[in-house]
Amino acid sequence: MEKGTGMRGRLVGMQDQNGLTVGFDLDMTLIDSRPGIRATYLALAAETGVRIDADLAVSRLGPPLDHELAHWFPAERVPAVAERFRELYTAHAVAPTRAMPGAREAIDAVHRRGGRVIVVTAKYGPNARLHLDHLDLPADHLTGWLWAEGKAEALRAQRAAVYVGDHVGDVRGAALAGALSVTVPTGPIGADELRAAGADVVLDGGLPDFPAWLDGWLAARRDGPPAVAGGPGSGPGAEPDPAPGPAH
Repeated sequence: MEKGTGMRGRLVGMQDQNGLTVGFDLDMTLIDSRPGIRATYLALAAETGVRIDADLAVSRLGPPLDHELAHWFPAERVPAVAERFRELYTAHAVAPTRAMPGAREAIDAVHRRGGRVIVVTAKYGPNARLHLDHLDLPADHLTGWLWAEGKAEALRAQRAAVYVGDHVGDVRGAALAGALSVTVPTGPIGADELRAAGADVVLDGGLPDFPAWLDGWLAARRDGPPAVAGGPGSGPGAEPDPAPGPAH
């Protein structure tokens, strides 16, 4: 599918009638949750007596918790252990977690332009809300427990024109939703792999590059042809994927 055409172009065009909505992933996009998640895994290991390599676990954040727990526990134990992890999380993970550089500024950039910010994450919703409140990240809407293509339903329901994430799963979810996929190489996936996965834009400098990119993208949409998903206006540090995105 050519960028800016078909479903993606139509949804991006909805911005003109319905106002700008930008979606963000949470872990390793808006927040660096590695210290808190590591502490929670260590607490879980101490309680269960099961060895968990917490450093390895936090090096591959992105997929749902159950995927990671399956590396350490028998399948029949995973649901109960996941529930216990979420209980331990509130005590161990919130305080050590920090906002990613540029996170608040990225959110403020959308709000200053009259837009809405939504957070769509694989994390358990109540725990995601704890992070947003603790770090004073003012999202207008939050949806949890959605991963990869599963995020598309929430993005479509909220009419998100842009989805910002750090994982190839975020790229797939944005593409299925018809949203522009803007990525930051601040998680486990590097910039080259994000481009290869079909990201429309890679902000090599992370979220600090987002406000300037957003200004450029909005200006290009205002002054140029309608519904061009990742065209001119990439902004400093932004590189559109040079090849057309995969067909869906």
